Amino acid sequence: MIAKSFPSDFLWGAATASYQLEGAATLDGRGETIWDRFSHTPGTIRDRNTADVACDHYRRFADDVAMMKEIGLRAYRFSIAWSRVFPEGTGKVNARGLDFYKALVDALLQKGIIPMVTLYHWDLPQSLQDRGGWGNRQTADHFADYAATLFGALGDRVSHWITLNEPWCVAFLGHADGIHAPGYRDFPLAVNVSHHLLLAHAKAVIRFREMNKGNGRIGIALNLVPMYPNSPSAEDERASRIDDGFMNRWFLDPVFEGRYPDDILRLYQERYHRPEIEPHDLELFSRSPVDFLGVNYYMRHLVAKSDQGRLGFEARKPPNATFTEMGWEIFPEGLSVLLRRLDSDYRHPEIFITENGIALEDDLRKDGRVQDDARVSYLRDHFAEAHRAMQSGVKVRGYFIWTLMDCFEWHDGFTKHFGLASVDRGSLERRWKASAYWYRDVIASNGF
Repeated sequence: MIAKSFPSDFLWGAATASYQLEGAATLDGRGETIWDRFSHTPGTIRDRNTADVACDHYRRFADDVAMMKEIGLRAYRFSIAWSRVFPEGTGKVNARGLDFYKALVDALLQKGIIPMVTLYHWDLPQSLQDRGGWGNRQTADHFADYAATLFGALGDRVSHWITLNEPWCVAFLGHADGIHAPGYRDFPLAVNVSHHLLLAHAKAVIRFREMNKGNGRIGIALNLVPMYPNSPSAEDERASRIDDGFMNRWFLDPVFEGRYPDDILRLYQERYHRPEIEPHDLELFSRSPVDFLGVNYYMRHLVAKSDQGRLGFEARKPPNATFTEMGWEIFPEGLSVLLRRLDSDYRHPEIFITENGIALEDDLRKDGRVQDDARVSYLRDHFAEAHRAMQSGVKVRGYFIWTLMDCFEWHDGFTKHFGLASVDRGSLERRWKASAYWYRDVIASNGF
C-alpha cells in the first residue's frame, strides 16, 4: 500500500556539481577555477585531496547516465563548469568544453531524463578571481554573458535552468569564514559579494527572458534554514529574526520582492557600510522574476542572542538530537515548516527541492553491498514532510536528492559520503547503495 502518493508529473531526481564530480581538471582546454587553486593550497582540505580526478564523470558520463536510467530518475540536476566554456571567464568559447555539455544533455534526453542545469555551483574561473572575483561587480556582467552563451547553445534542449546555487555559501563561507574558495575572511567583502551575486542572478534572468523563445523556465537555488529561538525570551526571538534575515530573507526578498529586508540592510550599513548599491540595482531585481524557487534543505537553526557573533546571534546545537556525519541535526519537520512559510510569505511560488540528503558512514558488507538504512529513513521522513506541505497547498514540483554518488565534498574532501552510489577511490567503480534501490521503488510507484 502506498501511504504517500505524489502527482504523476512529479520530478524525482538527483543533483551533482561540476567541480565535485567531473575531474579532468586540465583536459580539453578547461581553465583553472578558484576551487582548483584553493584545494591545492596546503591546509584547506581535510584529507589533503583535490578534485583533479574526482569521479571522472567527464569521461564516464555515458555510463553514469545509464546508471541513472537503472533507478528510474526522471530528472538530473547538474552544474556547468564556467571555465570549461570560457577558460578565462570571458572571451572566446572553448568548443570542446561546450561540446561535453551538449553530449551530456543529449544522453540524458535519449534516456528520457529531464536535465536541470545550474549555471554556477561555486567554481569561478580563477582568471576572474584575479580581477577581484565576486568582489568586483563586473563579474555579474561576465556571468550574464556566460549564461547567455549557454541559453543559446542548450536552450532548445534544456527546459529548467538555475542561475546560482547557494549564494549565501559563496558569499559567507568563501569570503567571511574562509573555509570555501577563495578562502577570504572579510565580512564586509562578503556582504558586497552577496549583492554582486544577486545582481548576476538578475542580469542572467533578464537575458533569459530576452532570448527564450520556447517553454524554458528559470530559477535560483537557495540554502534555506527555518529558525527556532533557543528560548521564549525577547532577546532570542530578536536573534532568531536576525539570523533569518542573514540566511534567508537577504536572498529571498530581492528575488521575490525586488528589495532587501530593511532590518538587515540597516544592520549591514550601520556596522559595515555595505553593500555598495548603485541607483538601478534594485530595479534589476524587480525586472527579473523567477519561474520557480530551488530549496536546498539540510537543517534548522536554534538561535540565541550572543555578543560574540558578528550580528549578535549564535546557532546552538539542540540537546538530545541526532546528527549527520556533517554535524547537522536531523530535523525533517523543519522542511514542511519552511515550505509553508515560503508559500505564505512569497505568494505561492512553484518550488523544487533542489537538494536534500545525508552524509553517513555507510555500512559496506562483505559481499560488496552498501547497506545505508539510515539514509532510507532520512529520505522517507523528508519526503513525508514535503508531501505534508503539498497537501496544504504548497506547490512542490520535484525533489532532487543530494547526491548521485559519493564525490569531493568541498573542504571535507572525500571524507563525507552523501551519495546514492558509492565510488571506489582506486578503481572509481560505482555501486548503488540500498537507498538507491529503495528510491527506484519510490519513483516507480510515485510514492511510498
